[in-house]
Amino acid sequence: MDLFDVKTLLFLLSFIGCCTGQSILPAGPVDATLGTNVTFQTLVNKPDYFLILWNFNSGGEQVNVVTLTGAGVLKVNPMYTGRVAINNTNGFLYLGPVKAGDSGHYSISITSSDASTLTADTQLRVLEPVCDVTITSNMPEAIEYNSTVVLNCSAKGSFLKFAWLMGDKPIVDGNRFTLKQVSLHVTVTIANVLRTDLVGPIYCRAANQLQSQTSAPFNLTVYCKYCTYTAGPRSDPTKRGKTMSCSAISNPPATFTWYRNQQIMENAGPLLTLEVIKKHRFGSEEGEYTCKASNAKTGRVVSSAGVTFAVMDAISGAKVSGPNAALIAGNSTANLSCQATSGTVKTITWHKDGQRLSAGGRLVFSADMSSMMINPLQREDKGEYRCQLANPIHSVEASYRMVVNYGPEKAEVTGKKAVEVNNKVVLTCSADSIPPANLTWKFNGTDTGVKTAQFTIEMPTAKDTGKYTCEATNAVTGKNAMYTHSLTVQGKIHVCRYMLMHVNIQ
Repeated sequence: MDLFDVKTLLFLLSFIGCCTGQSILPAGPVDATLGTNVTFQTLVNKPDYFLILWNFNSGGEQVNVVTLTGAGVLKVNPMYTGRVAINNTNGFLYLGPVKAGDSGHYSISITSSDASTLTADTQLRVLEPVCDVTITSNMPEAIEYNSTVVLNCSAKGSFLKFAWLMGDKPIVDGNRFTLKQVSLHVTVTIANVLRTDLVGPIYCRAANQLQSQTSAPFNLTVYCKYCTYTAGPRSDPTKRGKTMSCSAISNPPATFTWYRNQQIMENAGPLLTLEVIKKHRFGSEEGEYTCKASNAKTGRVVSSAGVTFAVMDAISGAKVSGPNAALIAGNSTANLSCQATSGTVKTITWHKDGQRLSAGGRLVFSADMSSMMINPLQREDKGEYRCQLANPIHSVEASYRMVVNYGPEKAEVTGKKAVEVNNKVVLTCSADSIPPANLTWKFNGTDTGVKTAQFTIEMPTAKDTGKYTCEATNAVTGKNAMYTHSLTVQGKIHVCRYMLMHVNIQ
């Protein structure tokens, strides 16, 4: 039997044991760039084989690439002469330089001496370099709302994947955007195109596993015979002298009509001033303003997008009003209100010492945020309160400094408890209090007349021994606190030495 007759070999394999898989090939696919060499590795090492076959299938009839017998006899298909080799130790197949037609499925069959067969297959993808990524359009220019634009992106390469980009953002399938890929090109169809759909630039990116390329930027002009738009005053609609303008591309030139809440206004022309709006007494109420452009020849009428606003006066004369009476922690309630002498106020926000306030606990706001109440007031509520009055065009602030009286919380005296005669003594009294407490010093219950925080005895004697009491009084809160400090003044100890003299009388 001629072992190199492929048909005969395939016929023989149908009568011997066959086992598919067995992990004799790594997971695929195998990618290779056009013109390079590729190696199909196996997961076997020094197999005891009678026959090794490598076959190729690109979707049609299977073709034998190379056959190797256990005796070392090699047969190569003439189509692969000079481009293939096989490793007789592990069955590796070497192919190259690869051609585009080499893409497809490659299978290996290893028949052992006991007639059992292991088979497996993998896929080779010959990747041609990505190049010539180009965007074309089905029309040189488009008409808004009327045109359906089809952009086509084509590229050279293999196993390509495409992506559409508008600037740096991907274009995805949507209600009016339809993406479709066929082989080496991809299309995006935009139904009823809008000018905003192609503000671009548009890019197409083609890529495979090895590289990618982006097209040159593409722009398409989208016209509208009656494409109207309002220019301003979106950013600052209420200042005097501002206007809204309406324009349209039309031949012959369009005529313009203005509407408020779909009701026609007695104003013709492309400009609408705030003076006209005030003349109609519409300014203080919010409304939607639109413009319609008409072509007398074609009879076509197109409306602009609506702009909603109210004419507002700038805010002035902001003021925060607060309690006039002294506020005492734990006993008082504080009410603050914020008002403006003129202007339209839309929002009011409150801050304390730079931090925004929100209702909760002891803090309550009125429904319109124009006033706030703190009940009961605590010492930590002291600080600067600021209200901000605002509308879409203007904002002002006003502030109020809250003084919360408290204390004295606790009196304390610091200083030495014992000193020697004539050594200076300084006692210091402190008490946490707003306003600062009035201090009185007493010695053994008798007022000393000292009203300062420090009580000083320059040359203390034994008679200065006793109890020193500091009394702290807050005239606003009516509270007081005291602290008694004991001081001992000790006499100096003198050590005398006496010499004992012995006198001998004879």
